Amino acid sequence: MSERYTAPEIIALKRDRKVLNDDQIDWVVDAYTRGLVADEQMSALAMAILLNGMERHEISRWTDAMIRSGERMNWSMLDRPTVDKHSTGGVGDKITLPLVPLVASCGAAVPQLSGRGLGHTGGTLDKLESIPGWRASLSNEEMLKVIQETGGVICAAGTGLAPADKKLYALRDVTATVEAIPLIASSIMSKKIAEGTGSLVLDVKTGSGAFMSDPAKARELATVMVEIGKSAGVNIKALITAMDVPLGLTAGNALEVRESVEVLAGGGPEDVVELTVLLAREMLQLAGISGIDPADNLKNGKAMDHWRRMIKAQGGDPDAALPVAKEKLTINAEQSGTLTRMDALKVGVAAWRLGAGRSKQGEQLQLGAGIEIHAKPGQSITKGAPIFTLHTDKPELFERAEESLVGAVEYDSNYQRLPLVLEQIG
Repeated sequence: MSERYTAPEIIALKRDRKVLNDDQIDWVVDAYTRGLVADEQMSALAMAILLNGMERHEISRWTDAMIRSGERMNWSMLDRPTVDKHSTGGVGDKITLPLVPLVASCGAAVPQLSGRGLGHTGGTLDKLESIPGWRASLSNEEMLKVIQETGGVICAAGTGLAPADKKLYALRDVTATVEAIPLIASSIMSKKIAEGTGSLVLDVKTGSGAFMSDPAKARELATVMVEIGKSAGVNIKALITAMDVPLGLTAGNALEVRESVEVLAGGGPEDVVELTVLLAREMLQLAGISGIDPADNLKNGKAMDHWRRMIKAQGGDPDAALPVAKEKLTINAEQSGTLTRMDALKVGVAAWRLGAGRSKQGEQLQLGAGIEIHAKPGQSITKGAPIFTLHTDKPELFERAEESLVGAVEYDSNYQRLPLVLEQIG
């Protein structure tokens, strides 16, 4: 069969700021998935898209082509509405862990396909793998069984879901094209739409510790994703939330699981509880479920019951001891005063350097590594009191982690917290 186009002519069109038509987009995504367009050619096209952008219709069509490159899941056999959440990621963002069982306990089905961490932002699957026995990879049949039994599932996306995205995602990471908003939006939304959820809440982070640190770019990304979702028939809403300060009091895999269990037990840090409940309310509203306040199900143990069932259904032991790092180092306050700033990026990089994150795909993690945070902005602290405790199995990693934390905190008499939710779209 002769091909309708060639890769160089598609690249040249985007290089020259032209709009690709539906047929050209369908062809290039399909040809790349089939191996007819080489990685270096798709790299050139990705860079042209980064530099010259795409119109909204192009982005929607590109997303649709990536969905059509693989299978599309169907949850119509379930007896309750499906709803999901996607976060663009941040430091200490463990919200998925308490959120999925909480929303499931309120009567929705939550098919949460999650990813692994790379760099300073942690991955949900890595966190859950610190629970002994827990399995991230499930077949579609296993996913359905877990949802039917427990109301929610957190697992890895199967190989049949948006395979074009899987290829392109790996390529973007090594070609400095990760930041292209059309490619970010289509990557996230192709997987979420193919996942088959009826409703979707997007948590788009902005601030120093976020993937999209510029608020204007975060707003653009949120708007594009909401438009893609609506055109695909998904009930969708985006919240732009603050990631200038780490979420909660931990950054690191097992440490964050421990904190999530505290939230499910009715305790935990105020900001984690606040965002979890807020997102749960938005998800239930989109799913058409009313009359239940998710805050009640954190207090009455229903969310915890669903968590335990979910962990067991994927082979995990919810009562097992979590990994603990062999070495600890405490960093103390250099002066007394009110803490007014804590740079989320610096904390995230320090946790990564302690062994909690990866520098390349497939790298082994230290599941017990990370950072405990003893004081947050707005709190008064006295000189010599602990601010951070660093955890790692390899004490030689402390020095570089400490270097990352230089200038991470500031003291002043004027403290103003950014609101947790900066804007709602959709």
